[in-house]
Amino acid sequence: MKRMAWVLMLAAAVPLAAQEPTEPQDTAGAAQLRQQIEQRFHQIVRERLVLTDQQDAQLRATQEKFGAQRRDLMREQADHRQALDRQMQPGVAANPESVQLHLQGIQRNQERLLRLQQDEDREMAGYLTPVQRAQYQMLRDRLANRLSELRRQRQGGGMGAPGMLGRPRAGRGMRPRAAPQQRPRRHP
Repeated sequence: MKRMAWVLMLAAAVPLAAQEPTEPQDTAGAAQLRQQIEQRFHQIVRERLVLTDQQDAQLRATQEKFGAQRRDLMREQADHRQALDRQMQPGVAANPESVQLHLQGIQRNQERLLRLQQDEDREMAGYLTPVQRAQYQMLRDRLANRLSELRRQRQGGGMGAPGMLGRPRAGRGMRPRAAPQQRPRRHP
């Protein structure tokens, strides 16, 4: 757990330029940050999954092969979401054709991301056990969730900022659930 926390602290300590593909930023710094996070993540994966040298080499090759494709799709997805957000601003009439275009782009990219994940998992099934694949997926999901959380905080939204289309996130805009009241039991 401490090792995963270290990766997350590293991600928090350095600006997340690598995760902001639509903002013009120092691409060398972003690439360096991404490389540091990926290296540390890979170290944790190797230790937690108890990879052999051969599995380690195969996993690295898979990560390189699918990582670049995933980054491209995520960058394109972010572009569609930002364009859609611009169209859906309160008080401004949205262009229906543009909205439709970006909705279709988001849907298409979600399908492509799912296929990419399935292809990646299929390739990893050739050299990792099902338990190792599940552990890998869990570690990657935790890192992705943490990076998303940090990105939201960096953008000024914090944990409770409203999500896409104004849906409240847990903790903001929702009343806390009241504890169920205990009624005294009556015995006849």
